[in-house]
Amino acid sequence: MPLQLYYTAASPPCRAVLLTARALGLSLTLKEVDVMAGHHLKPEFVAINPQHTIPTLVDGSLKLWESRAICTYLATQYGKDDSLYPNNPRARCLVDARLYFDMGTLYQRWAEYAYPVFSGAKADETKFSKVHEALGWLNTFLQEYAFVAGNKLTVADICLVATVSTIEASGLDFDSYTRIQRWLKKCKTQLPGYDEANGEGAKIIGDFLKSKLKSE
Repeated sequence: MPLQLYYTAASPPCRAVLLTARALGLSLTLKEVDVMAGHHLKPEFVAINPQHTIPTLVDGSLKLWESRAICTYLATQYGKDDSLYPNNPRARCLVDARLYFDMGTLYQRWAEYAYPVFSGAKADETKFSKVHEALGWLNTFLQEYAFVAGNKLTVADICLVATVSTIEASGLDFDSYTRIQRWLKKCKTQLPGYDEANGEGAKIIGDFLKSKLKSE
């Protein structure tokens, strides 16, 4: 059965899954979910994912949400080797640490700062400083290695690039984060189908957020 992905292109977590699939050479049957129209609350989608979140992957009898879990599953189940998600415990634990950093720190802080503007709230400068703090940590992570979890590109880079490219597209100044700039450029050139899988969606949400955040 084909792999089905419920998604929206503007969502960084959804784009991380799209990038992972491209890196693995996988074909996905895409099912776009219009969250603004409440399509994620329809009974047929809630029957698949009771948390009604995207992305959601359906692989036969397996129904999986949480983007980083989807990315690691795809890499483990369908990867020709373990390059994207290493089997070695020492290498894998660093990839996992960066995935948790993306989920619980960088993406979380960015979401808390930027996404309330969708409902008309004003941007909070205290939360903005927290985003910069997290970016500073990411810049430090890249001091030792070419990529976020070593010298090879992994799913940790894929998930983080979906977040960072969204922040970049929203107009945040990256001048002081020279290592992030170099890393981001490498990811954009080395990830297959980057523009289609991630760049276009980042621009959609980035352009909207840029206009809202600049107006504050």
